[in-house]
Amino acid sequence: MSDPQNDTNLAASANPADERRAQLAALIPEAFTEGKLDVAALKRVLGEAAVVESGERYALTWAGKANAYKVLQTPSTATLRPERDKSVNFDAAQHVFIEGENLEVLKVLQKAYFGKVKLIYIDPPYNTGSDSFIYPDRFQESKEDYLRRINELDDDGTLMREGFFRKNSKENGHYHSNWLSMMLPRLYIARNLLREDGVIFVSCDDNEVHNLRGVMNEVFGEENFVAQFVWKARQFTDARATTNVSTDHEYLIAYSRTPGFALRGIERDESKFTNPDADPRGDWMSRSMLGLATKDLRPNLHYDIVEPNTGRRFPPNPATGWRYAPEKMKAMISEGRVLFPAKDDGRPREKKFRQEMQSEFISFRTIIDGIHTADGTQEVRTLFGAEVFSFPKPSELIARIADQILEDQDIFLDFFAGSASSFDAIARLNARNGVTRYAILVQLPEAVIDGSEAAKRGFSTIADIARERMKRVIANIANTSDLASPESNVVGFKSFLLTPSNFKQWRGDFIDTAEQLAEQIQLFAKGEKEDAQVEDMLYELLLKFGQELTTPVETLEVAGGTVFAIHDRRMLFVLESFSEAMIDPLVALKPREIIVIDGVFKDSDMLKSNLDLQCRDAGIKFTCL
Repeated sequence: MSDPQNDTNLAASANPADERRAQLAALIPEAFTEGKLDVAALKRVLGEAAVVESGERYALTWAGKANAYKVLQTPSTATLRPERDKSVNFDAAQHVFIEGENLEVLKVLQKAYFGKVKLIYIDPPYNTGSDSFIYPDRFQESKEDYLRRINELDDDGTLMREGFFRKNSKENGHYHSNWLSMMLPRLYIARNLLREDGVIFVSCDDNEVHNLRGVMNEVFGEENFVAQFVWKARQFTDARATTNVSTDHEYLIAYSRTPGFALRGIERDESKFTNPDADPRGDWMSRSMLGLATKDLRPNLHYDIVEPNTGRRFPPNPATGWRYAPEKMKAMISEGRVLFPAKDDGRPREKKFRQEMQSEFISFRTIIDGIHTADGTQEVRTLFGAEVFSFPKPSELIARIADQILEDQDIFLDFFAGSASSFDAIARLNARNGVTRYAILVQLPEAVIDGSEAAKRGFSTIADIARERMKRVIANIANTSDLASPESNVVGFKSFLLTPSNFKQWRGDFIDTAEQLAEQIQLFAKGEKEDAQVEDMLYELLLKFGQELTTPVETLEVAGGTVFAIHDRRMLFVLESFSEAMIDPLVALKPREIIVIDGVFKDSDMLKSNLDLQCRDAGIKFTCL
């Protein structure tokens, strides 16, 4: 019989609050008493001024914030079911697409991908007043009622439509609060998934940019703010604007996991370096020597530059002064590093040599131009022959960001995937420069609008559109000969669906009598559900044991039984059947751990004990679920 307590741990995802408490306890154990945080002890360790208990302080708050934290801290009992029929080259694929409510998906992914993701890009609802999304909006309901509502599942595992997507109208008294309550738990788990050198980019517009900065300061820390990029999204003036102001821009807000993050930068334009005067020091370019400060701020940088041969004097710009102090400027003139203008009203410039440049790159600008929303629309129109998705992000916008951050073998995550523009970006970027980056996309099973182009083309949900786009991108890349590596890492993607766990969940909170306890124990004589499929259980266990969804799985035939192996057979899973004849061959494989579900022993305690004893003697960890 399986261990009910073990099943409880198996069925539920990790609680972020528990992990943070454990980290704090490991760092400051003296601040905990009998497992509880002792605020007075914490104050003694950190100093009175470091701990704020109450009173006036700067903070972002909103109606429902406490409830949003409760939703975050409640573990998920869901899992991800593989869908081979909706995948492309499932077994070899290194990209992942997941259909499901993204907060639950993030909770399910947390253990397997904790601290592994290099870049997260998301394009959440902008809260324009017509957006529909999940949020704990019924402030009078209990946490349990809310979780029951958003976790209710259809027979096929998809979240039920009733109470799922809710329009957040501007007439709603909790208009901004609802959006913040939706964003906070997702951002919190996103932070957990980032590597120490990782970064998140969030697209938004003027509706919530101020609140987004506030909630990201709370989740990531104000010290980890990287930049607020302005993207010129609109190519042409908006003639429909009632204010007669054409809002042409959107934003990308970037925060890093830890301080010290830096983008790679833009490759320097080498065409600017030439050597027309055959200078023995090599190629050079002409660079401005204007400074950055007025005379009041930096008086030593405001002086006349005198040309030695002619005596011409060039006064400083009153607003900027010169870049260098007089002594440095005099030395540069003597070394032939200052270019004097032909006309008296010109300004001297610096002769900057290529070999002296410290970096191959210059800074990535916060103004992003040259790519527009219309380009994203054209991409979808070209792929599908119709506009099956409204206002998709252009893949080149995401590719520019990804190219700044992602290196070989890095993981990218987008949990508001929409039409899968981000996969388009990563896949084509991989093929363009032959570097392998892995993409994970998550999309809600949001229904398309009746009568829309998407519906006419046979799509039921946005997730269907995303998967189909991924398939078409893969096919296009495979047929493109001018890319660096068209057959490289875009070999396909694994598709998964958010579903209830394959294992029974221990419900001790409803047990009041010995008879009820006996009945519950009897139900747990077999931990897996009756209709649980072997491959579904395998992927659930991979996640629970901290293994990525793309972990290569080897199927072994051992004494007439099937065993699944990962990591060069260091970890074995026995999920179908078991016999006495399998014990010696399994032990002979010398794995680090053998994981077995209790049902394969068919109530034979002797068979289970024999395997357990053999594993102990061989130094193999034996886990029975």
